[in-house]
Amino acid sequence: MSSNRRTDPAAARLTGWIQPVVDAAGFDLEELVVTPAGRRTVVRVVLDRDEGVSLDDVAEVSRAVSAALDTNDGELGRAPYVLEVTSPGVDRPLTEQRHWRRNTGRLVAVAVGPAGATEQVTARVQAVDADGVTLAVEAPGKPGARKRPPTVRQVPWSELGAGRVQVEFGRPGADAGAGDATDEIDAADEIDDDVDDDVDSDTHDDTEDGQ
Repeated sequence: MSSNRRTDPAAARLTGWIQPVVDAAGFDLEELVVTPAGRRTVVRVVLDRDEGVSLDDVAEVSRAVSAALDTNDGELGRAPYVLEVTSPGVDRPLTEQRHWRRNTGRLVAVAVGPAGATEQVTARVQAVDADGVTLAVEAPGKPGARKRPPTVRQVPWSELGAGRVQVEFGRPGADAGAGDATDEIDAADEIDDDVDDDVDSDTHDDTEDGQ
């Protein structure tokens, strides 16, 4: 994590206000980051759910989060800020069971195996359950050689590292909609001194990501 990100106590306080709003809208709060940016502070809210996140979803949650911050206006102080609500990017590491479930069918790079004996593989996520992840592991091969069929491997959670989704340009529709949803709305909201003294306006950034 970047050293200039202010996570405590500012992010903890904001999470207490924002988490219930995101939960009520039916989303998971994947990340909340408070970052100084010049004379203002960026409050970045990352949300996701199994059905994915649309531009309309992000705009709706942005309005609800902004309203929640307005409700706490007295505690926030009078310093303006930038609010960014977005879905996770395709480069988001897969670290939770829900992350793997939402990427079933996609190609990932991941370290698998017991501690001290892991190997890096490229595989397609076939299934996800309470025991672990079923991967169709691609066989390594030399350029130009005939491609061998993948090997199905059941990997328990204890032997699964953080996965990274691989963008497949040659697979029709594989990454359609994979992007970042961004919507900006200027307003005058506030954050207290624990967040930043130099904040400026309220902006909502929506860029849809095909998760």
